Amino acid sequence: MPCLNEAETLEVCIAKALGYLERAGVDGEVVIADNGSTDGSQELARAAGARVVPIAERGYGAALIGGIASARGRYVIMGDADDSYDFSKLDPFLDRLREGAQLVMGNRFKGGVAPGAMPPLHKYLGNPVLSGIGALFFKPGVRDFHCGLRGFDRDAILALGLRTSGMEFASEMVVEACLAKLRITEVPTTLSKDGRSRPPHLRSWHDGWRHLRFLLVFSPKWLFLYPGAALFSVGFLASLVLLFGPVEIGSVGFDVSTMIYAMAAAIIGYQAVLFAILTKVYAEHEGFLPAGPRFRAISQRLTLERGLLVGLAIFVLGFVVAVAQVLRWGDAGFGGLDARNAVRIAVPATLGLVLGFETMMSSMFVGILSIPTRARTNPPAPEAVPDEETVEVAGTAS
Repeated sequence: MPCLNEAETLEVCIAKALGYLERAGVDGEVVIADNGSTDGSQELARAAGARVVPIAERGYGAALIGGIASARGRYVIMGDADDSYDFSKLDPFLDRLREGAQLVMGNRFKGGVAPGAMPPLHKYLGNPVLSGIGALFFKPGVRDFHCGLRGFDRDAILALGLRTSGMEFASEMVVEACLAKLRITEVPTTLSKDGRSRPPHLRSWHDGWRHLRFLLVFSPKWLFLYPGAALFSVGFLASLVLLFGPVEIGSVGFDVSTMIYAMAAAIIGYQAVLFAILTKVYAEHEGFLPAGPRFRAISQRLTLERGLLVGLAIFVLGFVVAVAQVLRWGDAGFGGLDARNAVRIAVPATLGLVLGFETMMSSMFVGILSIPTRARTNPPAPEAVPDEETVEVAGTAS
């Protein structure tokens, strides 16, 4: 249980958890990952029978990472210490873990949300939207993406190298578990109104944005590739069609001004596609995201040299069209030209020059990112500050 000034509710949470362990015949412990409480939570937790692990780095994620690293059991069940989750009813979580699941998520909407337990903003907007986005991007097979009560195989979760220190840790665990193809399932759980008299640590809009930002950053396909590919396709096709003359659809006419905007859309979309590739290459190189076999096959073919040749070919094509237009201008004595015809030629020339140059520069950048380096080790989990009541002494005997 992560803890920051939870004196009002900590004892009842510990009592429920210890009662469950005794009743279920489970050899376990209650670990309180204290994040710098100043209300005496530490003493209350020890008196209630829990083991307190002080965590120096502040943040929800930092507390949980330190607590998980300090836990001694094969399985870990995490949950808030505000008495909103019922630690006396953990059988569904433990049963699924014993059946082979590596991450068991609680589903509050299946188990029941008590009146006043969840603000309407969270219940009807925040959780459905974020859970829907998470399900769309990563397909975890769970519907309550941000439930705080969850159980997992400790070694499997530690192997993920989780690193976020804030509230987005809840998203990171599910996302990384999906990317690592861990066995994930969910069970119904309940959510009660917390027993604190003070406001919760969660800040709705701020922490909601951090969760959304994390989901987007860890899915370059949805952040860059899909929108970019759509925008490029529409812009390029529109430019190509208008190259041969104006188009009328009903009473609406499209001509060179539309062609200019279509060219801009194609350039922006192409940049987004390149960002998707660069993000994926960098993320794989740094170990943030795994690369699937399809991406590896494509990246092996898209070498620096091939990228430079393709970009150069596109650039030269645009350059040739530009030179042809200049020669045509010269034939007219460098005087005035028909504006529509001039734009209709200048757009594909500009498009070729820009896309070719971007392709060459991106190929160079991919080449830099792909330079082999020595293998890097994952940064160790934040060390928990030793419990002041537990001292280990190493010595020798003869």
